[in-house]
Amino acid sequence: MKLYDTGVYVLKGNKIIEDNGEALNRIKAETGKDVTKESASKGTMAYRILTGHNTSGNDSKLKIKFDAMASHDITYVGIVQTARASGLEKFPIPYVLTNCHNSLCAVGGTINEDDHLFGLSCAKKYGGIYVPAHQAVIHQYMREMMSGVGKMILGSDSHTRYGALGTMAMGEGGPELVKQLLNKTYDIDMPEVIAVYLTGKPAPYVGPQDIALAIIGAVFKNGYVKNKVMEFIGDGIANLTADYRNGIDVMTTETTCLSSVWITDDNVKQWYDVHGRSEDFKYQTPDDIAYYNGMIYIDLSQIKPMIAMPMHPSNVFTIDDLNANLDDILNEIEVNCAKQLDNDTVKVSLRDKVVNGRLMVEQGVIAGCAGGTYENICAARDIIKGHSIGSGEFALSVYPASQPVFLGLVNNGAISDIMVSGATVRSAFCGPCFGAGDVPANNCLSIRHSTRNFPNREGSKITNGQIATVALMDARSIAATAVNKGMLTAASEADFELTKPSYYFDKTVYENRCYFGYGKADESAPLRFGPNITDWPQMCALTDDMLLKVVSYITDPVTTTDELIPSGETSSFRSNPLKLAEFALSRKDPAYVGRAKEVQKAEKAREAGENPAEAFGEIKGVYDVLKANFKDFDADKTGIGSTIYAVKPGDGSAREQAASCQKVLGGWANIAKEYATKRYRSNLINWGMIPFIIDETPFENGDYIYIPDVKKAVADGASQMKAYVVKDNAVKEFEIKLGALTDDEKQIILDGCLINYYKH
Repeated sequence: MKLYDTGVYVLKGNKIIEDNGEALNRIKAETGKDVTKESASKGTMAYRILTGHNTSGNDSKLKIKFDAMASHDITYVGIVQTARASGLEKFPIPYVLTNCHNSLCAVGGTINEDDHLFGLSCAKKYGGIYVPAHQAVIHQYMREMMSGVGKMILGSDSHTRYGALGTMAMGEGGPELVKQLLNKTYDIDMPEVIAVYLTGKPAPYVGPQDIALAIIGAVFKNGYVKNKVMEFIGDGIANLTADYRNGIDVMTTETTCLSSVWITDDNVKQWYDVHGRSEDFKYQTPDDIAYYNGMIYIDLSQIKPMIAMPMHPSNVFTIDDLNANLDDILNEIEVNCAKQLDNDTVKVSLRDKVVNGRLMVEQGVIAGCAGGTYENICAARDIIKGHSIGSGEFALSVYPASQPVFLGLVNNGAISDIMVSGATVRSAFCGPCFGAGDVPANNCLSIRHSTRNFPNREGSKITNGQIATVALMDARSIAATAVNKGMLTAASEADFELTKPSYYFDKTVYENRCYFGYGKADESAPLRFGPNITDWPQMCALTDDMLLKVVSYITDPVTTTDELIPSGETSSFRSNPLKLAEFALSRKDPAYVGRAKEVQKAEKAREAGENPAEAFGEIKGVYDVLKANFKDFDADKTGIGSTIYAVKPGDGSAREQAASCQKVLGGWANIAKEYATKRYRSNLINWGMIPFIIDETPFENGDYIYIPDVKKAVADGASQMKAYVVKDNAVKEFEIKLGALTDDEKQIILDGCLINYYKH
């Protein structure tokens, strides 16, 4: 694998010319055409799709309208509630509501199924598409039923990726979907585009997860594709089936790219034909001359079975290298995990799992949008058939990604072969990917063909003294490990032959169970509310000046959204903002909620016209310092809020709750060196929180920060402003940055949140 240091020109999809002083002359000599970098940049598939959906008239400042959207049952209640509060009348584009996250309706009593019935009633009232629990995971349904070459799809799940099918898809926080529901736009600058050139043919024992992990390992830490579009080209693509490409593409989210798109060919045509949607296919390639801002060059034949060790998909090794250097690598991982968890009550222990020189794991899972595809499970069956997974600690679970996939596996005999081995087969469910299913025992290691292995993604709770860990692998190597009763084994060590049974899609499963209401909105249809579905609390507008108390100070290199608001069993409370907020930072900084609530008492008193110092005593001393140092200080015009500092927050999930929970608890800002993803920064803004940036921190946890004239600075689009640390009866000045904001983003912050913005 090679990462180019410069931009590249690609001629006719296969000739690469590095961007140097002679590049344009070489192109002129070979093609007879005079081109510029600007004109060649318009030759990418990404440029063509983005401009085709742009409504601004300015190809640099995009205002995108999407063709369709998708949400699951962790996010759609909050999205519809926000849209309702903002004037929603009907869904203006196809909007799919799936139920693949809160499928376990026993968790939390009736409230998960209450959400499902609310979703169905929304589909009837506003004209949506409703996919009941266990029918399909969100992304498999969108692949099967909603994708289309050249289309754009927006989803409230970070793994909204259908680029292998020629569709540019993006995962964003719920407020961005609300904008589309209200006929507004998705506003971004034209992103840079990175070519991913695939050549060669992968070995039979190498699966899509192996290739994806190799890419993630090469580009995550250096930010090579951060907030950019990955465009897959090259002769090697012809050697990959559409299903295989889907498995690579869905994992591009873990690189922190904005989106992805692939060339389409006869393999993709066959995929659309099989799914009965031939009209949604067309051949899609870059222009004969296309300029890319960088290139990842990959020889597929050189990829080996990979493993991403705890606790990030970029912590990548070949399985062979891991097995050859077990003690050194496991020791390093234990040390790094201890630093990341920063918790004295638990200890990640991996070296004690080495038996006779081989690493033993306790669990395997093949599931979700990444692992549960037809070809992945067929390949796993080919390896495991005729073997036993044993009666020891190791267990294997397989989750087909949709009922049509499940039906295809039943018809070709794969399900029976897998079950006879001792593995269990479950219905379509995303739970194993975010900690709501197949939670391993304490101190166990689970190997999973799913999307993430962040801390607690497997469901353990370090605040309760529990810890388990996840390593990501391809289904093929998980099956090889299962054959060896849990001894970590690369698929290259297994003796098997891929049978590659044909797939026949039967959408009758959906026709008999799903609700297809797009274009059939019935405004008289009642919404069905459960007792846990509540409206958003009132949120006030930005004040002239701002006083923040730092209530959490996180120094990890990266902070994931799972650490900001844990997944798993907390998902049952997604429809109740106040109850969900109680879980904010609960596994990273358990004292955060209490600290934030104390500060919030002062702000609530101020908003009620009462004395904040009486509601929260320490404010009086802060006020005294401010009055002594700022002659124009006015307590009535100074909003009081909490803030967190993190080095690089927001990696991972698109869930807006990572921001909205802070807002509900009185958060007015985040402060960071940088934001891990565009979607997390957007979530902050849409909830009226200012995404401040700072190089070095002059404050500590518990300190107060006073920012005068913050309202004016936001309104004027100031790139930075003066702020003051209030500490030890004194103030210390420093500069804090704001970063570029669109006019709409400025107004959302000024109004206090997206709901207020639309009310105005």
